[in-house]
Amino acid sequence: MAPTPAPESGALVPRGRDARFVEETLESFGGLEVTRPTETSVMGRLAGDGPGRTIALRADIDALPIAEENTFEFASERPGVMHACGHDGHTAMLLAVAQILSGMRKDIPGEVRFLFQHAEELIPGGARDLVAAGVMEGVDAVVGCHLMSTLESGKVAVIVGPAMAAADMFTLTICGKGGHGAFPHETVDPVAVAAQVVTNLQHVVSRQVDPLERGVVSVTRIAGGTADNVIPSTVELGGTVRTFSQAMREHIRDAMERVVRGVTEAHGATYSLEYRVGYDAVDNDASVASVVGAAARDELGADGVVDIPPIMGGDDFSAYQREAPGAYFFVGTRSDGTGSTFPHHHPRFTVDERTLSAGIGIFVRSALSLLAQP
Repeated sequence: MAPTPAPESGALVPRGRDARFVEETLESFGGLEVTRPTETSVMGRLAGDGPGRTIALRADIDALPIAEENTFEFASERPGVMHACGHDGHTAMLLAVAQILSGMRKDIPGEVRFLFQHAEELIPGGARDLVAAGVMEGVDAVVGCHLMSTLESGKVAVIVGPAMAAADMFTLTICGKGGHGAFPHETVDPVAVAAQVVTNLQHVVSRQVDPLERGVVSVTRIAGGTADNVIPSTVELGGTVRTFSQAMREHIRDAMERVVRGVTEAHGATYSLEYRVGYDAVDNDASVASVVGAAARDELGADGVVDIPPIMGGDDFSAYQREAPGAYFFVGTRSDGTGSTFPHHHPRFTVDERTLSAGIGIFVRSALSLLAQP
């Protein structure tokens, strides 16, 4: 999940070798029951010596179809594929957490589950598959995190309540009547209609949504035509919708349909709208977020924990939160000194590896605190 831009488009489900590496690493720690809930995901289960609560910790492991431009020793060896969102950092952190806690087995009451999830970047998301496989059965709390390129290295943010937006996608096809560019009166020009649709969709949020509510409608692509003197028969548009409440989600979807229908009818065109419901909003439970926030302050000091507003990016961590109270925190990784200045999904994205220890410490402290609760 990259906050900027959105993480869920154009991703790659990890190959089997990625999950196999995680599986073999977990097995090397000893004391963990390691399973494959799905073909490309892994769960490590640490059962303590005594009864107690069950806590789940989650990392995502998938990459993106981006050609890496970094020249690091550890740069991607697969052409056109790289970890451009920090998921490799998430995996490294959770593997370290699993190693640390597996060495504390005698001091752990209850159970810790380490979830290494595939396909966070790909709607409908791998979290749903893991939930269906039963990884959340009996879980009392779940914690996840994301490295954040817009947050200074050494800083951590824990948002209480709505933290990341619901992320939906749409594909809109405007159907007209093609013809010669010199005789537009004999056509129904879908390019002109599409231009009006794009303009009017901007009014959905600016004029049909309460200014105090959060919402985004972005048309991010438009395609049509094959020659400069030919008016095409169709034009295709695509984009995304971001909201925090289900009511607003439905309101914007209905408003979009109404706008598109009105504009196309007014110009004698027709349309088809494919609206794909994506991840629900990530909504941090206040109690769990309080524990994670305290862990972050213990790890970094009060100055290391900062407040940030909710993020319009999406993450399928919300699927786990439907099963148990959970919190998702953000670990800053922006650093001029290490060159970690490029945004998520950029071909030169990298992280300040010094921040990984902060995430590890917060995961460990959070897990132990949540296990200790009655």
